[in-house]
Amino acid sequence: MHISVFGSGYVGLVAGACLADVGHQVTCMDVNAERIAQLNAGEVPIFEPGLSTLVAHNIEAGRLRFTTNAEQAVLEGELLFIAVGTPPDEDGSADLRYVLDVARTIGQHMNDYKLVIDKSTVPVGTAEKVQAAISDTLVARGADVPFDVCSNPEFMKEGAAIEDFTRGARIIVGTESERVKARMHECYAPYNRNHDKLMFMSVRAAELTKYAANAMLATKISFMNEMANLAERLDVDIEDVRRGIGSDPRIGYHFIYPGCGYGGSCFPKDVQALERTARQLGYTPALLSAVETVNLQQKQTLFTKLQTVLGNLSGKTIAVWGLAFKPNTDDMREAPSRTLMEALWQAGAKVQAFDPEAMAECRRIYGERDDLLLAGDRIQAVKGADALVICTEWKAFRSVDLEWLANQLNDRLVVDGRNLFTPSAAEAAGLMYVGVGRRS
Repeated sequence: MHISVFGSGYVGLVAGACLADVGHQVTCMDVNAERIAQLNAGEVPIFEPGLSTLVAHNIEAGRLRFTTNAEQAVLEGELLFIAVGTPPDEDGSADLRYVLDVARTIGQHMNDYKLVIDKSTVPVGTAEKVQAAISDTLVARGADVPFDVCSNPEFMKEGAAIEDFTRGARIIVGTESERVKARMHECYAPYNRNHDKLMFMSVRAAELTKYAANAMLATKISFMNEMANLAERLDVDIEDVRRGIGSDPRIGYHFIYPGCGYGGSCFPKDVQALERTARQLGYTPALLSAVETVNLQQKQTLFTKLQTVLGNLSGKTIAVWGLAFKPNTDDMREAPSRTLMEALWQAGAKVQAFDPEAMAECRRIYGERDDLLLAGDRIQAVKGADALVICTEWKAFRSVDLEWLANQLNDRLVVDGRNLFTPSAAEAAGLMYVGVGRRS
């Protein structure tokens, strides 16, 4: 099939590369000329395991190309995926300006039947707005061209996006049109051979499913963080509790690791957007509000734990391992590390930070600062520091000579925001160890 993907950010680029990899002819269109030039030169501007290789392979095979020419992308594509950003507006609701801009662009240039697919994470009712935007543009042109709009939300985790796209548990499509169902079956047939993963439902149900999934996962994280905070006050090791409840198949082990809060481009934004939608409908979503409140409070816990042990942090040097909001990405959006570092700077402390992938992103966000050293590796980050804080559970931080670490830190303090170390082992090595809900 000839497919055009509008937006070459995280979702659009992964979707485009994966669809090209199974034989479709894919054009990724973006208004960002610099990004398109990078991609045409074989440079992938985001870090995602395997993505650079996948993009390069399909460019070379002639199945994947990139352009800033919107008219060309509309005219050549049978399926038009909208995969642009939906950043939070000032009130927390999703900003649909980019989605609707693409819809109007499609209406301006289309001259035969198109299937328009909402891939972006959008509030319930967005497909209707896209439909109206295209229709209004066609009317203004005096054109009568048939088209359909469906919802096809993405369920990709950063760090495992290719695996999630190609081997995901489900492919959800919101439509009641048999014509749309047939085309989406054809589009996803290469990823649907083992068993039928396509789930068809109403457009609004598909839109809500995406938000509901992210809100449920965020709820599990905030719940576990609440339990960890309670465990600390009850002298209980939350790791025992985690294993105890995770063994129940109704609960499972996924997303019940306590820590320093969730971040990234999805959970914070989507929980806020769903909460805002509920309030616009006159419904008070008490649970969603609590999930967000707990997460915001949890992001403060690393600084609070440091301050509790060390007191005045002015003049202290704090090593930070991990800047990205999760492993296997360079994404620092809403990352707990940012909350920690900004609080440390406000308190007069210096930061020595290292992350395997997010160093350039950190430099882009904060620039050059006298109170920030971007270290070359984890060893340089702790050299001469007073304490260490672990913000991201990269594999490179899991196996550490704890006696060596104790000798590097002036105050021998480790605040482990991801519970990577065993408290008894850390303390036996001479460290003062503070985890999240952990007990020696």
